[in-house]
Amino acid sequence: MFTGIVEELGEVTAVENLGDSSRFRLRGPVVTEGAQHGDSIAVNGVCLTVVEHDGDEFTADVMAETLNRSSLGALAVGSRVNLERPTAVGARLGGHIVQGHVDGTGTVLERRPSENWELVTVSLPAELARYVVEKGSITVDGISLTVVEVGADRFTVSLIPTTLALTTLGIKQPGDPVNLEVDVIAKYVERLLAGQGASE
Repeated sequence: MFTGIVEELGEVTAVENLGDSSRFRLRGPVVTEGAQHGDSIAVNGVCLTVVEHDGDEFTADVMAETLNRSSLGALAVGSRVNLERPTAVGARLGGHIVQGHVDGTGTVLERRPSENWELVTVSLPAELARYVVEKGSITVDGISLTVVEVGADRFTVSLIPTTLALTTLGIKQPGDPVNLEVDVIAKYVERLLAGQGASE
């Protein structure tokens, strides 16, 4: 489990195409400290497993399902990525409950800078719209954010200077893809209510 509080801005150092999957090598001195084979690290909000660890770099295999459902397939050598280690038991939950299981992708539609913050509009796939509510939580490229406004096919988030400086949302431009993970609680509630209706 993650919290959507990005620990560092990492970098893709190698991409190996394996046919039906890819192997990524990523640099991140903070998240690789103490990393072991089999550990989880969220990359742009996608929970990946450490295959190898060497110094401040690690490798991870990405299967076809993940490449198809997320924006990781668009990464290339030099791409910047948001990195986060799993939450330790007993640690503060600074963001919200994030699984690292991407539900779909959106696209940055607009950036509106203000004096001390920036309003960013992101497209919202129709199948995810019912899980997104005003002032609710959403994960964008692994970043726990609060929804400012939501429409049928888009939502907006406000970004503080820290988020702009320390995550990929500081450099994403209109047209760039982003990974989206909706609040898992909303999905469980929907499933439970559907089951209740069926039993009645």
